[in-house]
Amino acid sequence: MGYDGSRASRRALAWATGLARRTSRPLLVAHISPDPSRYDMGTDAPFVFVADPEDDVLDRLRAELADALTAATLAGVEVHVADCVGDTARQLARLADEHWAEALVLGAPEHRLHHLIGSVPAWMARRAHCPVVVVP
Repeated sequence: MGYDGSRASRRALAWATGLARRTSRPLLVAHISPDPSRYDMGTDAPFVFVADPEDDVLDRLRAELADALTAATLAGVEVHVADCVGDTARQLARLADEHWAEALVLGAPEHRLHHLIGSVPAWMARRAHCPVVVVP
């Protein structure tokens, strides 16, 4: 399941935890960070990585996950966490394939822009090799 800290992903985490418990399967929670290849075009160096402000976000997500995953562990669910970098949809598809996922659980996009330009759940529904569950 993909987790980004949004309300929809928190609901998806709860749903995925229940599914893992009911099917006696482990739960893999993935947080995908965007590719850090951001360039500072104001310098003479060809490639300068700009410090990513996501460190604070990741710390907050880890704290949130610690609480949620403690409850999952107490419910008898084996939990694994993956922190990857890259394109969200492709990384989730790769993880699902590598771990022989029974299902991929995602929160519904909360921004209208995703309805116009496409979303990770829509991409996954067309290309994933396992069922995709989108939790509102």
